[in-house]
Amino acid sequence: MRSHLLNDTTAERYRRTATAAVERVADKLAATRKPFTGITPEQLAPRFDAIDLDRPLGDTTAVLDELESVYLRDAVYFHHPRYLAHLNCPVVIPAVAAEAVLSAVNSSLDTWDQSAGATLIERRLVDWTASRIGFGTAEETGADGVFTSGGSQSNLQALLLAREEAKTDDFAKLRVFASECGHFSVQKSAKLLGLSPEAVIAIPCDNDKRMRTVVLARELARCTSEGLVPMAVVATAGTTDFGSIDPLPEIAELCELYGAWMHVDAAYGCGLLASRTRRHLLDGIEHADSVTVDYHKSFFQPVSSSALLVRDGATLRHATYHAEYLNPRRTVEERIPNQVDKSLQTTRRFDALKLWMTLRTMGADGIGELFDEVCDLAGEGWRLLAADPRYDVVVQPSLSTLVFRYVPADVTGPAVIDRANLYARKALFASGDAVVAGTKVGGKHYLKFTLLNPETTLSDIAAVLDLIAGHAEQYLGESLVHAS
Repeated sequence: MRSHLLNDTTAERYRRTATAAVERVADKLAATRKPFTGITPEQLAPRFDAIDLDRPLGDTTAVLDELESVYLRDAVYFHHPRYLAHLNCPVVIPAVAAEAVLSAVNSSLDTWDQSAGATLIERRLVDWTASRIGFGTAEETGADGVFTSGGSQSNLQALLLAREEAKTDDFAKLRVFASECGHFSVQKSAKLLGLSPEAVIAIPCDNDKRMRTVVLARELARCTSEGLVPMAVVATAGTTDFGSIDPLPEIAELCELYGAWMHVDAAYGCGLLASRTRRHLLDGIEHADSVTVDYHKSFFQPVSSSALLVRDGATLRHATYHAEYLNPRRTVEERIPNQVDKSLQTTRRFDALKLWMTLRTMGADGIGELFDEVCDLAGEGWRLLAADPRYDVVVQPSLSTLVFRYVPADVTGPAVIDRANLYARKALFASGDAVVAGTKVGGKHYLKFTLLNPETTLSDIAAVLDLIAGHAEQYLGESLVHAS
């Protein structure tokens, strides 16, 4: 069994095995004609039931053949231009190459004696991102940060820091203010942090799905007058459903006035940091105390690749614990750079390498141009939807998301229209011709395009809209037959 260990004596076997796996995936990517096969859980599950995990196949080719059957054949492929559902991006090749490197070397980004140069790469990228935000670098201003598993973990750590910086130890008095369109991880984080069930106050949005700062100001004043403590305001720079960006400068002013921690969840909108034409949409983000970025969304990186950035690196001490076997206190005095001192995680992948290789190959402008392309496409898609009498579109996009629903001219019942849209989405998914997402707006069912693939065209959008209308019309026709 030692022959399966990766070391100096098995390097050639590693090369052959990795090459075979890459070739298998490359062939599959080249041959994929639809984003999904439409397979159901009931159809796929028996393949897994037939596998005896206690009887290994012993041969890589046989294992790859089996993998083709249980995974590759029916995977949902985000690189296909008609995958239009969630915040899943096609990935850039330099980042995929980095995955091969970091997995094989298997550095763990907790302590210097496990990661050496990897630690410095992560720190340099944290500095780079902080500068793009407007925080400056660690050397210039004391800004800092750490890579995380994703936006939810970044938001959790940000609110942990906010809780510890709050002006009371009475958690029952702490309040967090977030847009009604903000990410659900805010509520989850509040629960994990031991805050009261009433801790998170949802602030309504305007017609553009941006937080209404007039209401925020009123709620901050009310809570303060009742003896409650405004712990944090979570502004969203790219809501999951609409891509909307809250008014960051106004929120920053209110946070300063009330002494609240300002956190910006830019998990989606962080791609604007690399844009040469849209960076102004994030104006005001430099006033935040902390910022979430998800490179695995709008920087076209493989999952996972995220980070939390803070304006004052000293606040990261609230996540610091010293263990004698790992990062004893003396390592701080010896100025040994242990990233575990800043992280909620201990063992942690060297995900920063993916962004490093991407920047060193494509440059920030290359990433920004890709994100600008999908934002431009969303604008074209909005105009197409707005001119199409079959559809109602909710809001003009700030980023690359379109929320809409099929509204037939001769059907007025909202429940029937809801069912037609739900049916259309499910039927489209079952066909595998395209994948779209869904959400609710004002209690009604809507469909959603999340455009993160620069290969998607306006023709693709038009074709998918025709498919959706066809499925919805089929449902309505069958409903009329059954009703009669």
